[in-house]
Amino acid sequence: MKLYGFPLSPFVRKVMVVAQEKGIDAEIVPANPAHPTEEFLAVSPYGKIPAMDDDGFCLADSSAIAHYLDAKHPEPALLPTEPKARARAIWFDEVADTVLMPAGAPMLFNRLVGPKFLGVPGDEAAAKAAEEAVAGRLGYIEQTLGEDGWLDEDFSLGDIAVSSMVKSLSYASWTIDAGAFPKTAAWYDRVCARPAWQAAAAVESGIMAGAGL
Repeated sequence: MKLYGFPLSPFVRKVMVVAQEKGIDAEIVPANPAHPTEEFLAVSPYGKIPAMDDDGFCLADSSAIAHYLDAKHPEPALLPTEPKARARAIWFDEVADTVLMPAGAPMLFNRLVGPKFLGVPGDEAAAKAAEEAVAGRLGYIEQTLGEDGWLDEDFSLGDIAVSSMVKSLSYASWTIDAGAFPKTAAWYDRVCARPAWQAAAAVESGIMAGAGL
């Protein structure tokens, strides 16, 4: 399987971790939507990352790819079969993509993407406002978590999606405030300790180092 994208993106990381959890051999093909190659556009016609080519079957959406991989490689299951648990896993995947990402994106842009990749000065006030926005959205997650559990009782796609967002924001000099959100900070540490996460992080580190980050 080929996976096109760049692991700074939480969406790319999400699929990288899913693949590692399931023992899928995924070749990471660095792709920049701003400067797409013909090969990339053949897999992702709208220029979105991540994009997947699995023996000629192509998709270009992280959640769609994750659902596909979970159906094709059902063990270990990352989408539960019990209806309520399955709904929660999908819900937290959506929270990561449409709640946390929009809140935190100004941090990434103003502290990393703009200055590093686009050569434009960052707006630190906007980045600080994003920090506050993210903190305002962590309260629900803190209330949902058990003392030593996962977002959906068992580890699932929701945990991967939300933790992938946290990891991306760490590149913008942000971390979870363990004093304000102790259960969330401990949960993130548990995710980071998983062998699949560590394997994906090693691949990510190599790609990021090659990009000078």
